Amino acid sequence: MKPRLLSQPGARVMPRALVMSCMCACTFTLGACAAAYDPLEEYEQLTPATQLAAPPASTSGAYSGEQVARGQYLVGLLGCGSCHTNGALVGAPDMRQLLAGSDTGIAWTNPLADRNPCVVYPANITPDLETGIGSWAVNDIVAMIRSGVDRHAGQTLPIMPWPAYAQLHEEDAVAIAAYLLSLPPVRHRVPDNVQPGTRAASPFVHFGVYQSRQ
Repeated sequence: MKPRLLSQPGARVMPRALVMSCMCACTFTLGACAAAYDPLEEYEQLTPATQLAAPPASTSGAYSGEQVARGQYLVGLLGCGSCHTNGALVGAPDMRQLLAGSDTGIAWTNPLADRNPCVVYPANITPDLETGIGSWAVNDIVAMIRSGVDRHAGQTLPIMPWPAYAQLHEEDAVAIAAYLLSLPPVRHRVPDNVQPGTRAASPFVHFGVYQSRQ
């Protein structure tokens, strides 16, 4: 038995050839639209390096061995090297540049909505005088860790998880500062941060958590 084409009384039945033609046109149009929009076309999925041991530091300087050891433990526990080590964000950390900053940035605004998002490049936190934190005082570093304010009173962007560190005990924050200032300095200048609307000259990654609107 042939299937019947149902229609309302008085309605005109479209010829089968025309129906098929319209269906093909719609399918082609939808396919073209789907192919034209791919927000991830310029991105690839990577696995960042999240388990990096904090490098050894000198214990013969201005800080006690106990302070430096405590700071090394905390820096490893907090995972500072996962952002502040070159290559770690893309799963290929350069072990010669532990904590010396990253040439790969982190998009702060959504690159799926803005083709040129704001990008922040994790800083060199070794005590190099020109490219790192060698000229910072302990109190400057403590303020940055616990409140996200740098020594020029500038608020850091949210990618620095300072709200999670705000409850660190004073002695723990000081130990982190002592450890960082006791590291061998590594000269490595990271790219400048990029403002929204400006195309980044260096690569970046984007972390986000999304929930369906449905």
